[in-house]
This record gives sequence, C-alpha cells and structure tokens, in this order.
Amino acid sequence: MSEFFRLAFRRDVVRRSLVYAVIVGGILVAINHGTALLAGQLDSSRVWRIALTVVVPYIVSTSSSVGALRESGRRRP
Repeated sequence: MSEFFRLAFRRDVVRRSLVYAVIVGGILVAINHGTALLAGQLDSSRVWRIALTVVVPYIVSTSSSVGALRESGRRRP
C-alpha cells in the first residue's frame, strides 16, 4: 500500500489527476447540477455532491496512473 501512495503523490500524477478532475468534473457538474445552479438552488447537500462529482474523476485518474506506473515497472528488465 505504501507503494501506491508513493506513486499517487508523485508531482506528475497529482498534476495529471487535477487536470482531469477539473475538466471531467466540470463537465459532470454542468450536466448533473447545472439547472439547479442556474436557479440558485445551492444548499449544503448540493455542495457536497458537487465536491464528490469533482473528487471521483481525481481518484479514478490517480488510480489509473498508479496502475500504469506499477505495470510499466514490472515490464522493465
């Protein structure tokens, strides 16, 4: 597990994950919450759901990057 976190906190992995989280999360927020946001319906419950909508792509991207790095490390002689 420590290898996972070591790779997950690498600068390049964090940067890539943040970029994907902002882009994909932003699109998902617009799709899932856009109408409510435009209507001014922003309560604490919606804020949490919006935050999770952005966090999930970050976690997916990080997990994918770590998996790819681990796999490429096993292929090297």
